Amino acid sequence: MTATALLDKYLRLTSEALDRVTPGPPARSFLDTAAQDFLQMARAYLADARHFQEQGDLERALAAVSYAHGWLDAGVRLGLLNGGNDDARFTLFQ
Repeated sequence: MTATALLDKYLRLTSEALDRVTPGPPARSFLDTAAQDFLQMARAYLADARHFQEQGDLERALAAVSYAHGWLDAGVRLGLLNGGNDDARFTLFQ
């Protein structure tokens, strides 16, 4: 698989994951603040990945999209984010 194809695959996967995930804790809780932080970090890294892709910097784009998905995956695994039972996009605990 080429670097471009790999990047496109992970950009699509992470965008889909971000669209599906929701905060897990109740609104106004301390943990909701953490969940919102995880979502903001994922959005920021995904935006960075797209920026690097536009600049032709595929290595940094792939690194940034990996960080974005890592924030989502960690949030789901910790229970801060709800990814449903989607074990194709997230690493679930059980």
